[in-house]
Amino acid sequence: MAQSDKCTTDKCMITNAMDLLGKKWVVLVMYKLLNGPRRFTELEADMAISGRLLSERLKDLEAANMVTRRIYPEIPPRVEYELTEKGRGIEPVIKEIYAWAEKWEAADLEHDKHLVDHK
Repeated sequence: MAQSDKCTTDKCMITNAMDLLGKKWVVLVMYKLLNGPRRFTELEADMAISGRLLSERLKDLEAANMVTRRIYPEIPPRVEYELTEKGRGIEPVIKEIYAWAEKWEAADLEHDKHLVDHK
């Protein structure tokens, strides 16, 4: 893949994307939303994240047009979050990161076991 001269400045498309995606919990929130809309309480229960931080990350994703927030006029109010088309565009990247992590985590565990066996 050819590198673009546009990335020689302080900001480029990669650093702009990583400013959002590099925030703690953002990719995991997006990963959880790949299976469809989720309620705030479902996301909070699925992850070891505080409600305050989850709310902040969802607002970040909304501001970047990666997630939509839908409020249902019920009592109590029901709020669901869903990936936008832009947000769904990250799916192949998240799947590749998952595959990479799975492969190398297994390799690292094997390496660590090898080190322990030879002490």
